[in-house]
Amino acid sequence: MSNKRILVTGGAGFLGSHLCERLLNEGNDIICLDNYFTGCKNNVKHLLDNHSFELVRHDVTTPYYAEVDEIYNLACPASPPHYQHNAIKTMKTSIYGAMNMLGLAKRTKATILQASTSEVYGDPIEHPQTESYWGNVNTVGIRSCYDEGKRASETLFMDYHRQNGVKIKIIRIFNTYGPRMNPYDGRVVSNFIVQAIKGEDITIYGDGSQTRSFQYVDDLIEGMIRTMRTDDSFIGPVNIGNPVEFTMLELAEKVLRLTTSKSKIIYLPLPQDDPHQRQPDICLAKEELGWEPKIQLEEGLEKTIQYFDKLISL
Repeated sequence: MSNKRILVTGGAGFLGSHLCERLLNEGNDIICLDNYFTGCKNNVKHLLDNHSFELVRHDVTTPYYAEVDEIYNLACPASPPHYQHNAIKTMKTSIYGAMNMLGLAKRTKATILQASTSEVYGDPIEHPQTESYWGNVNTVGIRSCYDEGKRASETLFMDYHRQNGVKIKIIRIFNTYGPRMNPYDGRVVSNFIVQAIKGEDITIYGDGSQTRSFQYVDDLIEGMIRTMRTDDSFIGPVNIGNPVEFTMLELAEKVLRLTTSKSKIIYLPLPQDDPHQRQPDICLAKEELGWEPKIQLEEGLEKTIQYFDKLISL
């Protein structure tokens, strides 16, 4: 399993930095590609002295050439404020990025994994969501650049596989949190923790009854690597997420208790197309990968709060 040359796009991001670290620790050579739109050199600075780690500033919307054994395609802003900031660029990153990395995989005969998302299910009518569910996505809404970009990238992966025999894997990532999240990325876990630590009002959009299922980053990385290591017959898509569901109000109350914050909860209007519920069915991951999340919300929140506490006090 070791000594592979592995390319990670979006490698200086929240998820990518954890993946690079894990793959390096297993003895692989890593090329970390990032354009630093949402990624950050600080996330990987502890890896820079490792001779098996190479950091390259590059945007995946233009081709990249290297000899590699595996590719993890994570490049794309994932939080609503970031992907809506330049919606056209978000679509380009999903589509051109997938095409360029698939072209590289075709040339080098590398196995390539696409980090897709639970957002392909939109505001789901089926609950919990199985991989066979086609979704309920608004094609013209403010979230469409991300939702439809990721759906299109899944299509490209399948067509490169069927037409050109490229070895692919597709995972659908559900809400993930942990150290190295951008404190101001607009995601609910980082929002609540930062607001609580600073003693600011905790902002819940809607009435707080909408649900999400939160997985800790270490569990996701384990699922990602296990998917890459399955034999060529298993390509996915496969849901990687924690099936335990929480309302936004429950999450806010947990954060308040764990931070011992005196912050007040306030309610603001729900953004357009914000999903009302999100919960993965992980039967396929259990069956094919022998995977299920190990770290439950309270334990993961404690680790994440410690990280943000240090970050904000600097």
